[in-house]
Amino acid sequence: MRVHIDQDKCCGAGSCVLSAPDVFDQREEDGIVVLLNAEPPAELQDAVQEAAAICPAAAISVEQPERA
Repeated sequence: MRVHIDQDKCCGAGSCVLSAPDVFDQREEDGIVVLLNAEPPAELQDAVQEAAAICPAAAISVEQPERA
């Protein structure tokens, strides 16, 4: 899994941080999302998927590796 964020879309709601605090954080000055881990381990992937799904600004996208 590879996580991408679009800081220009982020509205600072913080739902991603609540869902996956080991993967996402927020900037102190404006609350915009900060990606802590672009390739989270398997045990965090469900939380990352949830964060992407509930992001009100659709600022998080998740790319799954292609299987051979």
